[in-house]
Amino acid sequence: MLFSSQSTPPATILIVDDELANLLLLEEALKELGSIITTQDGEEALLLAEQHRPEVILLDIEMPGMGGFEVCKRLKRSPNTCNSAVIFVTSHSASEFEYQSLSYGGVDFLSKPIDFRLCQLRVRSQLTLVQQANALRTAREELHDLVTHLPVFISYWSPDWRNLYSNDFAGQWFEQGAQSMKGEEAIEVLPPELWRQLPLHGVHSETTSLVSVHLDSPIQGAEDLQAYISPRFEKEDVCGYLLTLVDVTDIKRAKRELSAEKERLKVTLSSIGDAVIATDLEGCISFMNPIAERMTGWLLREAEGEHIETVMNLRDADTQMRGLNPAILALNEKRIVAMALNSQLTSRDGTVYRVEDSAAPIKDELGQVIGAIMVFHDISESIAMAVKMSYLANHDQLTDLPNRILLHDRLCQACKTAKNKGRLVALFLIDIDHFKYLNDSLGHHHGDVLIKQVAKRLESLIDTDSTLARIGGDEFVLVIPEIDSPGVIDSMAQTIIRCMEEPFRLEGKEYQLSVSVGISVNPTDSESEESMMRYADVAMYRAKQQGRNRYCFFSEDLEAELMRRHDIEMLLRQAIDQDGFEVFFQPQFALRNMALIGAEALVRLRDKDGNFISPADFIPLAEETGLINQLGRQVLRKSCLAAKGWQRYGKELRVAVNIAAKQFSNPAFIDEVAAALEESELRSHLLELEVTESALMLDFDQAQSTLVKLSALGLSIAIDDFGTGYSSLSYLKLFPVDVLKIDQSFVRDMLDDGQSLDIVRTIVHLAKSLNLTLVGEGVERESQKQTLLELGCDLGQGFLFARPLPADEFERLLVD
Repeated sequence: MLFSSQSTPPATILIVDDELANLLLLEEALKELGSIITTQDGEEALLLAEQHRPEVILLDIEMPGMGGFEVCKRLKRSPNTCNSAVIFVTSHSASEFEYQSLSYGGVDFLSKPIDFRLCQLRVRSQLTLVQQANALRTAREELHDLVTHLPVFISYWSPDWRNLYSNDFAGQWFEQGAQSMKGEEAIEVLPPELWRQLPLHGVHSETTSLVSVHLDSPIQGAEDLQAYISPRFEKEDVCGYLLTLVDVTDIKRAKRELSAEKERLKVTLSSIGDAVIATDLEGCISFMNPIAERMTGWLLREAEGEHIETVMNLRDADTQMRGLNPAILALNEKRIVAMALNSQLTSRDGTVYRVEDSAAPIKDELGQVIGAIMVFHDISESIAMAVKMSYLANHDQLTDLPNRILLHDRLCQACKTAKNKGRLVALFLIDIDHFKYLNDSLGHHHGDVLIKQVAKRLESLIDTDSTLARIGGDEFVLVIPEIDSPGVIDSMAQTIIRCMEEPFRLEGKEYQLSVSVGISVNPTDSESEESMMRYADVAMYRAKQQGRNRYCFFSEDLEAELMRRHDIEMLLRQAIDQDGFEVFFQPQFALRNMALIGAEALVRLRDKDGNFISPADFIPLAEETGLINQLGRQVLRKSCLAAKGWQRYGKELRVAVNIAAKQFSNPAFIDEVAAALEESELRSHLLELEVTESALMLDFDQAQSTLVKLSALGLSIAIDDFGTGYSSLSYLKLFPVDVLKIDQSFVRDMLDDGQSLDIVRTIVHLAKSLNLTLVGEGVERESQKQTLLELGCDLGQGFLFARPLPADEFERLLVD
């Protein structure tokens, strides 16, 4: 449609047939094309058509009672149904039936038995035609409404200027409606005064002509018109003219009035700003506008003749010293003078304004100074806003504590003062333990409330000389200057830890929080504020490593550890960029016959000297830095390609790949697994994913959904290090798990520790009851293997059988 933005409603199709079977078949065939209405009776068909006004009607010719031809005849007589497209349906194939169908107004003819595919195509075609006709009709109506209501005279004329069309249906322009105007000559329709001013003859340019017309005898109140004359060409000959008239009377009148008003106000507006005071050559007041009266507290009649310095009490806002008034300075120096910065105006009633602007000498037409004009305005709100903005720029919006910017300034000042006085400065970096999990579970709003409560509690511990700042989501920094004894630092650290022991209350519930605190001291640890922050961060990280809810001081050992972490992180990133990880494979055997059944893939990383870095060092770091997904993706891909390659030796061995918790919770993880299988062309039953209990317990619903989708790919799921987690037994039966791997700590100790043996026995019994495969990890002695066999464990891996092997050595094992 031209203007309508509504979507086209579903089409309505009426099917009329006295045989129920035909109705059902036709309804099924056409149900995708629109809303279907059916009936077996001709009379009812007429009622339904009037009610629903269907776009297409499929009409059986031969029906008891009223036949299809009679129904069609009545449909075409009704204004509500005459536009419906009628398709006749009959078992007769004689051509006279088809002729008769078309003569009654039908648009198509279908023979029984009906080809339903052909029926769909024909009905679809008729629906398209009907919808196009409706859209065209609606567009015409909307275009007619638009043109009719435009406050513009639009007309089209023949080459000899006879009217062919006009939008003046009500005769508002020339007291002659569009219908009676059609065919009339322009000289008979248009007023003579207008006719004479229009260049209606000799217009052959392809561009539109614009003519401004002024009428001494207005047309319907319009005395100024703009006429647009545009010729229309057919090939190279003029086939008609488009004439448009627009009433611009009000616009021109408004322009004339505005021009006169501008002239009246020009002199005044060139002098007036906000508040204006004019003086004579002696500096005595000759004029004040109402704004100046309000700000000074003087009325013009009181101030006239008074010296400007008597009326304007101007002082410096900081020193309260009076200076020379800018108007007097402008008179003395005969130049424009900006008002002194930081000016303060005190009104007669004691109201204080912060003001700014300028003064200038007033000169006559000969250029002689005859006085001065002072223009100023109130900037009190601007000053207050600047102060507020400065405060916001230096303070945390949630807690109102100093932010990182202000902290840096305070720490710099504290270090300078301590150096001059030979004192110490302590910096405490305070981080709330596990706050992310609490924030995610409670919601960010409640997390913010807890942050504010923690800030209040920490604030209660310090004096006015100390600075408490918030520098991150759950990180605070406390700076204590001018410390005489290191014991004060230790005492404050203990106080910080203890103050968190009291539960925090939130909406009637109690929440237990703890903090980890890292401490650096100036100048003992560092003499620069940047290093103090870095060293405190290192110390805080050590506090978290040691179990949280404690404090640690910085030391050189900690810095060395931090540098090693940095080096490993760089190696991690380089290995990811260059696909430089190595994958070793530790064979897995059936314990009863020692048949090789698969291998566990283990990632390896070398340092710059070619030495291996312990996975216990780089795997947790990869999780902390967010690199674990990229690392895991590369290991998964290489493992699948390796397992596919083993088939060259006639071996179909399962490869088990460890999946980190963050990798498992990655929304794209399932797609990455599917992509690795597709790229390697490895059959999915030869891939096993090992997931730890802790990863499954982070979010039960998400873990269950992910495992179900992975299981649907055809691969197997193993729970790694089983028995070391928590709450697993109650949820294990709800997860689609195939394999349990007994943690090596239980296997190692089960011969010497009865409790470990009982745990292994329980795990085996549980696996058997759930029909799960068991793998014993860390088998190093023959006696451990025999014990696992006796308990019913199926598979094993460990140094007794083989260490993790590089890919090429593992392949040699397959050949042997």
